[in-house]
Amino acid sequence: MNAPLANYIGGKLIDSPSLDRLPVLNPSTGRVISEMPVSKSDAVDEAVAAARKAQVSWGRRPAIQRANLLRAISARIRERGEPIARLISEEQGKLLGLAKVEVAFAADYLDYMAEWARRIEGEIIESDRPGENIFLFRKPVGVVGAILPWNFPFFLIVRKLGPALVTGNSIVIKPSEETPLNAAAFVQLLDGLDIPEGLINFVYGTGACVGEAICAHPHVDLISFTGSAATGSRIMATAARNITKVNLELGGKAPAIVLKDADLDKAAKAVAASRCLNSGQVCNAAERVYVERPVAEDFAARVTAEMKRMRVGDPLGASEIDMGPMINRSGVEKVDELVRSALDSGATVTTGGKGRSDEGTYYEPTVLTGCRQDMDVMRKEIFGPVLPIMSVDSLEEAIDLANDTEYGLTSSIYTESLSAALKASRELGFGETYINRENFEAMQGFHAGNRKSGIGGADGKHGLYEYTSTHVVYMQT
Repeated sequence: MNAPLANYIGGKLIDSPSLDRLPVLNPSTGRVISEMPVSKSDAVDEAVAAARKAQVSWGRRPAIQRANLLRAISARIRERGEPIARLISEEQGKLLGLAKVEVAFAADYLDYMAEWARRIEGEIIESDRPGENIFLFRKPVGVVGAILPWNFPFFLIVRKLGPALVTGNSIVIKPSEETPLNAAAFVQLLDGLDIPEGLINFVYGTGACVGEAICAHPHVDLISFTGSAATGSRIMATAARNITKVNLELGGKAPAIVLKDADLDKAAKAVAASRCLNSGQVCNAAERVYVERPVAEDFAARVTAEMKRMRVGDPLGASEIDMGPMINRSGVEKVDELVRSALDSGATVTTGGKGRSDEGTYYEPTVLTGCRQDMDVMRKEIFGPVLPIMSVDSLEEAIDLANDTEYGLTSSIYTESLSAALKASRELGFGETYINRENFEAMQGFHAGNRKSGIGGADGKHGLYEYTSTHVVYMQT
């Protein structure tokens, strides 16, 4: 079993033997692999105080010096990538190959954010007054409170930490209760680096206590959260007490539109890969499909064949698999409830449709045909390897149905028509649209959603500037 975890505050590991501890489970086996401390709000107070103290001098450093720390951390990640990836697979159930991609992408992301050190720009604004200059400066917001999900836990550390640090902020991070071990591995990477004490802090605990304390803290200047819409709503309500800025990447219900002129093999492979990536536990993955009626049966057969080919098993116990377990039993039960409800309402299973009875938290890759827009499986986020399909008569109908949702993160369309692709790009009400490819964003883009999919975004220039505040100076000469 891995060693019990300890908070990292003010540059030190804080052992708190009196705290209660939560078991950390391997979802492939259901076995306990470590224990996580259930911190109290006083740990958050201590971490925020340390972060606030460190941020003052850190924010005064030239950005290029701040970038050097990101590069040093990325180099450490590359040196230790294999054991970190295995740890992610063990605690989250992710395929080892995908975990390796996650770790490598995290290192690349830090290097990418470091490159922005010489590119952070303000503005000179034309004045109405003679002899006056107006300057807009971009400055750090201060202390960032980062609350992490479990589906890409290691990457999400750097997705929040990278832009926060290079723009001059300090950070307090709450890892997910489901996947805290990779955070401890990240802390180990910091050992021996030239880091101001308190610049980076990790506090373990529950959302109800540690998460709440971060969101309610008067000295946290930005809350960056990735997770469910329900939790994001609670974070906004708590942050409102202090009018704290929030950056929220929340749930999704991504539509995939398949037109009759599409390359059906390409569409079936891409949609199936998107649906089963990380066992379907990805907020931007294809969650529902609208297929033009003349090719609906053909597409369903092809995507069913792709899903049937998915090999399911323990990421660290099987040599060649395509999908691992879901994160926990409650996730399996939620997915199965949506499938049962769809079947009761007239949908048909063409493959899968149930969980496995072994000790892990597995659910079979599943395709549902004959779905209708009013079914829960077409309206609620599934977050599992289940693909509901609905037939439509036109692109216009598909766009209307795609936009009929409370979410607005990602979307996709498969077509050989440039006109149809451009029409969908204009009219789909989502933060991202993928054309003839799987749903997965680039670090230089801007990953942001509409409606209940969030506020603000991540990645690229626009994601970087989420971690800054503006200061306008009027200089009369």
